[in-house]
Amino acid sequence: QVQLVESGGGLVQAGGSLRLSCAASGLTFSTYAMGWYRQAPGKEREFVAAIAWSAGSTNYVDSVKGRFTISRDNAKNTVYLQMNSLRPEDTAVYYCAASKRLGVPRGLYEYPVWGQGTPVTVSS
Repeated sequence: QVQLVESGGGLVQAGGSLRLSCAASGLTFSTYAMGWYRQAPGKEREFVAAIAWSAGSTNYVDSVKGRFTISRDNAKNTVYLQMNSLRPEDTAVYYCAASKRLGVPRGLYEYPVWGQGTPVTVSS
């Protein structure tokens, strides 16, 4: 049974930091690219960041470059999203996803496996 479980979301003030985690099971984690998406109220799900299975390449949406960092620990079957300098516009439910594509895919439908999401709210 393939499963992704996100954690680490919560309520923070603008300028603060959070680290999201996504624990994977039921798949060979090191052979999957991993991505983070977010969905704000009333908006479509948006690509945030991705990391290749080799961990040698990453990609980010322009609005989070320099503030967010995606990383992975294959020994723990876990991908992380470190979020610094948070802004109210970052408020959303954050989802992790797994893809067998090469490189750092950004397309929503390139990710067949999804977690349940973890909410992030940034005040002020």
